[in-house]
Amino acid sequence: KGEGNGMDVPRVMVCVTRQKTCERLIKVGQKLVNGSGGKLTVVHVTKVGVHVLGNPDEGEALDYLFQISKQAGADMTVLRSENVLNTLLDYARKNDITEIVMGESPDPGSGNSMIQNMEYMLPGTKFDVVPS
Repeated sequence: KGEGNGMDVPRVMVCVTRQKTCERLIKVGQKLVNGSGGKLTVVHVTKVGVHVLGNPDEGEALDYLFQISKQAGADMTVLRSENVLNTLLDYARKNDITEIVMGESPDPGSGNSMIQNMEYMLPGTKFDVVPS
């Protein structure tokens, strides 16, 4: 949809977890849109019922990432969902995301299967997996 009208402008989505180390993912995203007039969005999906405020470190990490996102010229969106994968896919589709930046494995134990699933579900999207 929308062939030819600015399809070459990158719309980059950076998936972050509640860790300050995700700062480098935002920096990678920033480089991708740099000077292109593209749009950078930082997205964090938190499971329903997980108290962000319950863990001061995590709350602080999210605040920190908000600041970093702002400095990078990005909007940061925090979504609540039972299904992280579907929520990210949904968001990527709705926002016509052209490129997704993720850390190696967002979920200890799930390996990189989530990333593989996303690549499979979003065939036209470029993925940048940043090693931790």
